[in-house]
Amino acid sequence: MTMLALNTLAYAKKLIAAGVPERQAEAQAEALAEIVEDTIATKRDIKELEASTKRDMKELEASTKRDMKELETRLLHEMKDLEYRMIIKLGALTVVAVGAMATLQKIL
Repeated sequence: MTMLALNTLAYAKKLIAAGVPERQAEAQAEALAEIVEDTIATKRDIKELEASTKRDMKELEASTKRDMKELETRLLHEMKDLEYRMIIKLGALTVVAVGAMATLQKIL
């Protein structure tokens, strides 16, 4: 993370002016500076995160489009296969029905 400017000297002087002992004021100023520098994001950090997020979103969008196209192709193939199987079954049923009708006609 980018260093964040914190005027520790001015902070320590304010603490001393408020009656905090000098060594304690300096230690508090240094501790606060470490916390602030480690936890607060700068404008640059936010811009970098935004750019990274935009890149990730574009990659995700492209990946999703590829996956959807692949899924669509696979589904179309499966539907064609299903259609062919249904045609074969319908043909087989037709043959059985015609055979049954011919047999019934001979018997009766």
